[in-house]
Amino acid sequence: MSESEKSITVTTSEIVPLFDRAISNVREEMRDNPYITEALRVLQVKGYRSAIGCVWNAVVDDLRNKTIFRSIDLFNKSITLRRQIKTYEDFQDYVNDDELIEGAYKIGVISWEANKVLRHAKETRHIFDGHPKSSDPSIIKVLAMLDDCTRYVLSVDYPPQIINIDEYIGTMGESGFDRNLVSIEIALGDLPEVYKSELANRLYTTYIRNDTSSTLKSNIAFVVPVLWKSLPKKIKIQISRKVDQEIGRGNKQITDAAFEFIRLVDSDRYLSITARRYKVQPIIQQLNDNLYSFSVENNCIRELQPYASFIPEDLLEMYISSISLTYIGTIGSSTRYNRTDWYADIAATIIPSMFEQFDDRMSLLFVEFVKSNEALLHKISRPTKLRRLRNLAIIIAERISSAFTEKEFINILTDEEKEEDLFKILRKKTLTTASTSYDETTVNIKKGQS
Repeated sequence: MSESEKSITVTTSEIVPLFDRAISNVREEMRDNPYITEALRVLQVKGYRSAIGCVWNAVVDDLRNKTIFRSIDLFNKSITLRRQIKTYEDFQDYVNDDELIEGAYKIGVISWEANKVLRHAKETRHIFDGHPKSSDPSIIKVLAMLDDCTRYVLSVDYPPQIINIDEYIGTMGESGFDRNLVSIEIALGDLPEVYKSELANRLYTTYIRNDTSSTLKSNIAFVVPVLWKSLPKKIKIQISRKVDQEIGRGNKQITDAAFEFIRLVDSDRYLSITARRYKVQPIIQQLNDNLYSFSVENNCIRELQPYASFIPEDLLEMYISSISLTYIGTIGSSTRYNRTDWYADIAATIIPSMFEQFDDRMSLLFVEFVKSNEALLHKISRPTKLRRLRNLAIIIAERISSAFTEKEFINILTDEEKEEDLFKILRKKTLTTASTSYDETTVNIKKGQS
């Protein structure tokens, strides 16, 4: 006891009003808690040790009840215990105070600050109520502990109840599931990390299964983006990397569903190199093999667009060449249309946004493509095709860094007044300026293509 505490004397008639004021912030339903009323009785006869013990018992009682209300299932998952806890009595028999405080913090019953303060309060109880040979506590010690316990536990309302994952997913499989965003955010927003991780993994696993109903899949697609926003990065990566497992198992339908799930939550950036290559290599190859087949080009570009920032290094050269030639298009004649400038119309609207994802490495490969591709040199001899190539170069000019080694060439390519300089450079780089392989051809345009 400090000298200041020793110098303070409090009469019995003063103790009760002091205690009454101290518990004025305790929740209404806790004021007649047996431990609180017992503390008041022993304080009247200066039973400070017992009062400290009673206050702590009230805290433990409140934490147990709040934990049960919040989610006893989650409590069991959050900490390592000797056995599963199912009832209030199990807390008495198998959970010590440190485990209770830790579990209550992990499942969101108490805050980080409360977690720290309560451990100090527990030690106060341990010293003064658990060891009779300790020095006598003062009324100040009792009131200080009561103030901490009241502020962080006894005055705090019950936390929101956590959803049962099995029940919630079961409800999602019903047509009457409430797709109101407010309802979903209430259900998912306050979940602790361990529960969010479990729910996100369960939704992924359920979504990709072949036997999952269309109703459940549709509701997962609606719910999971809301949940995903609050997931830590490590969980997003962990789930995204599970796609590799499905690739290895060889079930194409499930693998496609796994990629679809990752697209739903806009997490393609977290896919492994293996997963990215699995997804984009066949598309890039198909595009490269079907240039100027406009319907194929449109479909391939649609599929490639989400992965524009994540193309594996060894596929970049073919990727850049293919999307560039797709955008620039071909030249030819048609018996139905009075024009010679052709390109896949849908792909042409998407490709500029894909070029906006270029970095210096990709931009350098673009320059190498422009300088070395003979087919391109033939095409850009037409002003319409040169303008289309220039459109792509203008996008790149805004993306490259100040250290980009081919900045001068990009400046020439984007400057209409330097066309002569451009063609001098290109003709030096190509083996020939003409080839029968690139003669103008008749392009058959199907209805709806341009």
